[in-house]
Amino acid sequence: MNDAILSVRDLNSGYGSASVLRNISLDIKKGEILTILGKNGMGKSTLLNTLMGFVSPFSGKVMLNDKDVTDIKPHLMARSGVAHTPQENTLFPDLTVEDNLRLGVTSDRLFQQRISTIETIFPRIIERLKQRAGTLSGGEQKMLLMSRGLVAQPQLMFIDEVSEGLQPAMVDRMAEVLIRARDELGISVLLVEQNLDFALSVANRFMILKLGEFIEQGVVDDRTSAEHLSAHLAI
Repeated sequence: MNDAILSVRDLNSGYGSASVLRNISLDIKKGEILTILGKNGMGKSTLLNTLMGFVSPFSGKVMLNDKDVTDIKPHLMARSGVAHTPQENTLFPDLTVEDNLRLGVTSDRLFQQRISTIETIFPRIIERLKQRAGTLSGGEQKMLLMSRGLVAQPQLMFIDEVSEGLQPAMVDRMAEVLIRARDELGISVLLVEQNLDFALSVANRFMILKLGEFIEQGVVDDRTSAEHLSAHLAI
């Protein structure tokens, strides 16, 4: 039996006639964090946007729980149990924190059932439920984006550069949250990152994306050389 929650085979994607991703293949197992490493402009965000359905692939196949979801619409991908936390801020700044969180669930009943999970993970967010999202600090907005994904109780999360712009203490907090999401909530994560230390502190495996192609992959363990991998992330 295939233990992969997500399988991608020979995926090619881009914008218009411009090719960005070439022959992308990967598997994410149930209950693991796979991190995609690479510099800016290598195709990392395009990969997540293609998998989520925001960008139509040129060719290839995407399977979620053995179901073909190639070129699926984003709202149907979300209904299939996938949450997307993009790099850009997609909060509604004039809505309250609570209203932004409610966008992650389909009913008030589910919201009430699941809000306690957010309280244990990001208590600061619960303290600010009636505050407008646009008045939160940058770190708090990242917490809210993550909380909106987690309150949906997904089976899989796509997370794009969540550590960007955060203070070291908040980066450590995000690492704790991702590990807890995997180990306690059973959520699989496809994590796009440039912060190597953060990525390796949470991931089970890594893949390096360069100019739209995977050039290296491996298991994260005590033998993983951060110095070797950092050469691929240097400006």
